[in-house]
Amino acid sequence: MSQTAPNIPDVEELCAGFRKTFRRLHDEISKVIVGHADIVEDTLIALFSGGHILLEGVPGLGKTLLVRTLSAALKMTFRRIQFTPDLMPADIIGTNVVMEDRDTGKRVFQFQPGPIFGQIILADEINRATPKTQSAMLEAMQEHSVTVGGTVYKLPEPFLVLATQNPIEQEGTYPLPEAQLDRFFFKLLVPYSNHEELSEILNRTTAGADPQARPVLDASGVLEGQRLVRRIVVAPHVQDYAIRLVLASHPQGQYAADLTNRFVRFGASPRGVQAVVLAAKVRAMLEGRYHVSFADIDRVYLPAMRHRIILNFEGQAEGVTTDDVLKRIVEQTAKTVEKATAGGRQ
Repeated sequence: MSQTAPNIPDVEELCAGFRKTFRRLHDEISKVIVGHADIVEDTLIALFSGGHILLEGVPGLGKTLLVRTLSAALKMTFRRIQFTPDLMPADIIGTNVVMEDRDTGKRVFQFQPGPIFGQIILADEINRATPKTQSAMLEAMQEHSVTVGGTVYKLPEPFLVLATQNPIEQEGTYPLPEAQLDRFFFKLLVPYSNHEELSEILNRTTAGADPQARPVLDASGVLEGQRLVRRIVVAPHVQDYAIRLVLASHPQGQYAADLTNRFVRFGASPRGVQAVVLAAKVRAMLEGRYHVSFADIDRVYLPAMRHRIILNFEGQAEGVTTDDVLKRIVEQTAKTVEKATAGGRQ
């Protein structure tokens, strides 16, 4: 008895629908957020890649507003956690409390979930909490679950943490542990607004206007988009290029760049190359392609990697940034690949 092939929707049609939805989300967020188009795009790339985001910038640049606006454009549960030095792990994940059973009168432990049980989590000023409290986020961010009293509780899907931190006010803060930094998909640096953007901000905020983002997509739509992203093809030579870029961050390694050997203490983990490839798949879809190119890899390399390498003392003393090292890695690796492939990069 012969079997008929399953009726699988055409990938081209699905990708076209994905691009339309992505642009609608971008447009809705842009109704509220002035400028920062790249930041908005990278935030949505991380959303559809299933990764968390660390937003860094001085106060007043719209980091919190961006997260709130994203939650308004998505029909998903939003929770805000304000990180302070006195915040405890139980304040985030929840705790077992003693409750009295109405029927039997016996006292039993009942789990009361914390604010981490949401789908879009704003971890505001995450570096103001102690390392003990910050560690409460590790399992949630990696496993999408929390463990309390030996019992594992699954978090709702999709689950996205967007954390903010201030790079200039260091008094009373605790640097994020490397293990926690590595669990962020992207680290986005929010810049100052330019003249035109400031003018538009004033027009919107001091003239009585109150733009609002409308819901565009629900949780099931986000999960469907995440599954579609993983169907995009990565050719072996493009995947090899992504691997070389990540290995080039390892000092004294086979592919290490000159600045890596001089200024880097530790390079990126395998999560780095996973983030680069997944984000590049989203970029390919946005460009109307169904395969990843070298340009896609280059475009997402900095936000996916800048928080995953640790500079040594010499690098810190000379004021070198991780972005300086990463740009040099891309430059040298690209030249190496071009020489190895006679046809050049595509």
